[in-house]
Amino acid sequence: MEGLQNFLDGVISIDTLLSFIKNSFRIIVILILSMYVLKLGYKLLEKFFASQKYMNERKQKTLLTISKSFLKYGVYLFAALMILSELGFSTTSLLAGAGVVGLAIGFGAQGIVRDVITGFFILFEDQYSVGDYVKISGLSGVVTDIGIRVTKLRDFSGEVHIIPNGTVEKVTNLSLGKMRAMVDIPVAYEENLNKVFKVLEETMEKIKTEFQEVVEGPTILGVSNFGDSEVNIRIVAQTAPMEQWKIERIIRLYVKEAFEENGIEIPYPRRVLINKE
Repeated sequence: MEGLQNFLDGVISIDTLLSFIKNSFRIIVILILSMYVLKLGYKLLEKFFASQKYMNERKQKTLLTISKSFLKYGVYLFAALMILSELGFSTTSLLAGAGVVGLAIGFGAQGIVRDVITGFFILFEDQYSVGDYVKISGLSGVVTDIGIRVTKLRDFSGEVHIIPNGTVEKVTNLSLGKMRAMVDIPVAYEENLNKVFKVLEETMEKIKTEFQEVVEGPTILGVSNFGDSEVNIRIVAQTAPMEQWKIERIIRLYVKEAFEENGIEIPYPRRVLINKE
């Protein structure tokens, strides 16, 4: 029993305990300072990019996201080195082993390097920016984040897709330039098409005046198809990016209201039952 007590006294000495407490306190301070520096850095970056009036909003959001990623990884790396130093590891030896790490990257982490390099090309070629609606690798959604390694998309169902930048081969950006809104309006065969076109022209002029999202049109192209019980009239408009679906809904709503006011029938399926008795 006395031998066990002597062993414990040798292992857990007062100096060892004080050293542990001191190192633990320093590590906690390093973590707190790292979080503070990161938070302060985020605010400074946001303030800096907000002051760049010459830069469009899409570019601001993208560069801000990338800058935050670099800052985050830089602070985490510095904090990790400081903590390792407090734990007794030689940071000089760790940095000297960078050649070995580089060799490991060359053989085992080629995907990460490819992701980072592709991320730079995406940024500098301006393939897409935060807020754009894009299609990438069979997935579509709004770009919520572009990091140095991954791109995040949120689709209309709310799901977030995380795509490694290195796998991005084909990008379809639906937010660049004007978008097309297209609506087919069904009209009963019995209606006077001259009257229908006149009502539609007045309605389209009203939409063009009330909605700034409309860039060109709406234009009535004419009869596009003959259905079983209706004549289809096609209307197209050019809209601001991501506004095409809204304008399509507006066109349908305004046309329905205009048809009701002018007594124009929108056909619907009818069923005739013949009783032979």
